[in-house]
Amino acid sequence: MEFSSKLIEKAVNEMSQLPGIGKRTALRLVLHLLKQPKEQTSFLSQALLTMREDIKFCESCHNISDTKLCEICANALRNHETICVVEDIRDVMAIENTGQFKGIYHVLGGKISPIEGVGPNQLNISSLVDKAKSGKVTEIIFALSSTMEGDTTNFYIYKQIADLQIVVSTNARVISVVDELEYADEITLGRSILHRVPFEKTFKNN
Repeated sequence: MEFSSKLIEKAVNEMSQLPGIGKRTALRLVLHLLKQPKEQTSFLSQALLTMREDIKFCESCHNISDTKLCEICANALRNHETICVVEDIRDVMAIENTGQFKGIYHVLGGKISPIEGVGPNQLNISSLVDKAKSGKVTEIIFALSSTMEGDTTNFYIYKQIADLQIVVSTNARVISVVDELEYADEITLGRSILHRVPFEKTFKNN
């Protein structure tokens, strides 16, 4: 792709680094911004800079937050005895959009994947185990995607907390194995949370 301006070329190259954005789409976005008032571009760039510099991660669940505790963990009306374990912040958003879950979350920050060099120590697992051992938790729900990595992560955590007096369950497998939680429709995802099953059944029947 040839550019008549090095400034446009640089902007397109940077924009195309975003996931799902190719060079042609990046060019359309850059040209669109070029047509907008300078103030609009300034608002966008300032919003991105502020987000990047000021965003925090919740000290309790590791969700993104503007403060030390996210709004969900700080909400006294949520059921703090029930924790839904998810891979990343997109899964929190997906489940929250269903309006069916009233507990709190724990964001692992990924899944165990030896092929990709991701081990348990690189995830937020130890803090979850600490919560389980605190005596304040009655149920932990595994809501990771139905993949080999997701199942491996579930089982690893389960082994860490199996001796505790805690109900361990998983979302009902009504979501396709190839789907991530964020792509499931709200009704299906909501049902999978409401009709969760004991985790032990998912591997004893295999």
